[in-house]
Amino acid sequence: MKKIIAAAAMLAAMAISCRNNEVKQQILTGDLLFVGIPMDYQADNMAQAIADATGGSDEINYIHTAVLEVDSLGAIWVIDATLAHGVDRHPLDTLFKDFTLNDGGRATFKVMRLKDNGDAARHVEQCKALLGEEYDLYFLPANGRHYCTELVYDCYLKRDGSHIFDSVPMNFKNSEGEMPDYWTWLFGELGQSVPQGIPGTNPQGMFNSPALKYIADL
Repeated sequence: MKKIIAAAAMLAAMAISCRNNEVKQQILTGDLLFVGIPMDYQADNMAQAIADATGGSDEINYIHTAVLEVDSLGAIWVIDATLAHGVDRHPLDTLFKDFTLNDGGRATFKVMRLKDNGDAARHVEQCKALLGEEYDLYFLPANGRHYCTELVYDCYLKRDGSHIFDSVPMNFKNSEGEMPDYWTWLFGELGQSVPQGIPGTNPQGMFNSPALKYIADL
């Protein structure tokens, strides 16, 4: 019986591995990867504050956006802006580890693609030109720093220089209209007021952009 169970487990693992490989083969340079957590999940600090401010009515709340790049050998790289790494390029597995849930579970990872994807490589090169910048804790435009969706917003431009994605007034308040203690503390430490209403972007809003189409779950 133990041998049968072990064999079944091995076959299941092989099936999952094959499926993952098939999904990864669908990824193209310039695709966007959205990281989501359950609506009722309690994350830590900034992730939770972002979730409280931008959460929609769906079961999944998207809290991070990353750019995907496929190199000449077929390896998948992530270019994104995070508090841990700043604007950085790293293997896909690094992102998976960075966004492991507190209980050890797995976040949701959805690959999205521009419906008009002809300039994808150019967008990625624009992102790579900003590698090494600090994470934008200030959440302000054009300050030499970037947060995750700000990186995408500034680098995914049409040929005429206009933005593919829309900006909206930033909201830091929770669903009850209250300002979470985290934002009050953070911006107090930075010596500025909470940038409520300043034009910006967020993962939930970008995920719902009509410029994107769904490709796969990772």
